[in-house]
Amino acid sequence: MTRSIIDQRSTESQSAEVETGLCPDCETDTIIHDPDRGEQVCAECGLVLTEDPIDYGPEWRAFNAQEHDELSRVGAPLTQSMHDRGLTTTIDWRNKDANGHSMSADKHGQLHRLRVWQERIRTKNAGERNLKYALSEIDRMVSALGVPKPVKETASVIYRQALEQDLIRGRSIEGVATSALYTACRKEDIPRSLEEVTSVARVEQREIGRTYRYIADELDINLEPTNPRQFVPRFCSELDVGTDVETKAIEIIDRTTEQGLHSGKSPTGFAAAAIYAAGLLCDETIPQRAVAETAQTTVVTVRNRYREQLEAIDQQPAT
Repeated sequence: MTRSIIDQRSTESQSAEVETGLCPDCETDTIIHDPDRGEQVCAECGLVLTEDPIDYGPEWRAFNAQEHDELSRVGAPLTQSMHDRGLTTTIDWRNKDANGHSMSADKHGQLHRLRVWQERIRTKNAGERNLKYALSEIDRMVSALGVPKPVKETASVIYRQALEQDLIRGRSIEGVATSALYTACRKEDIPRSLEEVTSVARVEQREIGRTYRYIADELDINLEPTNPRQFVPRFCSELDVGTDVETKAIEIIDRTTEQGLHSGKSPTGFAAAAIYAAGLLCDETIPQRAVAETAQTTVVTVRNRYREQLEAIDQQPAT
């Protein structure tokens, strides 16, 4: 009994020392974690402070993605981009049993009917059906624009917040969903212009801009003005120009924005003009029409902006 009390006190003393980051034996702060053995060891004297920790991971090991999918017994993580957050079950589209064997033709028809009914009962009212449709619209536009998954999650959260605060009343579902996606792109610093978002939307640009400003104001979303330099790498990649042109275009934008030349101007048009001006300064021919089409702006805009930029930085192309 006495020995048990002493061991308990010793363990408590060691735990207190570990929490402070000091070794209880040599009193140094050289405690390291050994991931192979799952132990905390003092690198100075070799004292093992903790051992046999609880492993909360799976009991199996996987060495590639295929093995992980085959051995895993849990579903996908929760996501805001699905109306039910991914909690409901889904009948697989492959007509195979648990052993991977193909089913008979009669079973194919039965599974098809089960999929239809399963899809119908996933939404219990009109509100959930509208939410499901809005999130599917966001997913469609995200795929068309090629933006990363975090943007889709952010857009879904913004749409849910607008729905909770009853901001959708009197507005179209497509308009609010597109505005939420544009807001998410701005919030996550993903360079997508309003024109690009409109090209994959099912509503007009005027409605998207009006709804976007209303949602950002009501949800108190503070967004910084779009920096034109965010568009330069993607535009240069699509135009297949050299890295020297890209570097020079960014330099032009930095110098002109310091002078406030970009204020009140379209960021995509400003970036396109900087690329064209950089091409002239680097002796690389880039057609104005190609630059304008890449940035989804007009040739007149590119022509006017690049002249202003060259005057601001006091440089002229070699003749």
